[in-house]
Amino acid sequence: MIKIERLQKRFVQGRGRHQRIVQAVAGVDFVAADGCITGLLGPNGAGKTTTLRIAAGLIAADAGSVWVDGVDVATSPGTALARMGILSDARGLYPRLTARENIVYFAHLHGMGRQAAQRRADALAEMLDMAALLDRRTEGFSQGERMKTALARALVHDPPNIVLDEPTNGLDVLATRALRDTLRRLRSEHGKCIIFSTHIMQEVERLCDQVVVVSQGRTVASGTVPELRLATGEQDFEEAFVRLAFPPAPAPVQTPATPTQAQAQARTAAPASSLQQGAQP
Repeated sequence: MIKIERLQKRFVQGRGRHQRIVQAVAGVDFVAADGCITGLLGPNGAGKTTTLRIAAGLIAADAGSVWVDGVDVATSPGTALARMGILSDARGLYPRLTARENIVYFAHLHGMGRQAAQRRADALAEMLDMAALLDRRTEGFSQGERMKTALARALVHDPPNIVLDEPTNGLDVLATRALRDTLRRLRSEHGKCIIFSTHIMQEVERLCDQVVVVSQGRTVASGTVPELRLATGEQDFEEAFVRLAFPPAPAPVQTPATPTQAQAQARTAAPASSLQQGAQP
């Protein structure tokens, strides 16, 4: 289980007179349960990637906390990260290594022995239908092949929690379907806690058990897809998302005129009224 509480993060951009503060995350709260795919849904710039980078221990939060199976990422990053598999948007494969060598290298980083790492690479290749790729250099891999290799690398130590940042970017239809099937198996057969970041409605509807909507760095809604539809009164989930992430601005409050204002308006209008009366025959 991954629990995120009152997360905040800001960045400084530019220098001197051009310097400005960007509040990337301003209050994100949610719980991702075991045996559940939690969709982190929001428009570009909503704070999804920053939130997941904090969860992965890549950057520090200004405020708030991230707990992985009860372990605080900020105070015990090594223990927390050992319980997570991270798949970022940037796949980060070593192009001169084969898919197997990429996977085995990360297995060694997690303390696995040589034979155990090789067995795990073979098992993951079977799970992800990538046996034909295993002993090919990753240089020149398609986006789908790179995704499979990066996912196998993230799963090499069999973590109970998996974090994926927009993993379908650049994938074709077949690769996207294969990824969905894999994530469903990891949830149903292995009870994994999976956080899946995206801004694509169809992926959320077809894959996610729980949805967290973030907008302008804040959690604005959470629930299942049917619950969010019901809360907004929309049958179409895209319309429900728009209502949640981009609420209409409140109408300006009309204040009644004070007696002094009313008298001033009457005096201003009086000459016009007199002229109209004088123009009549």
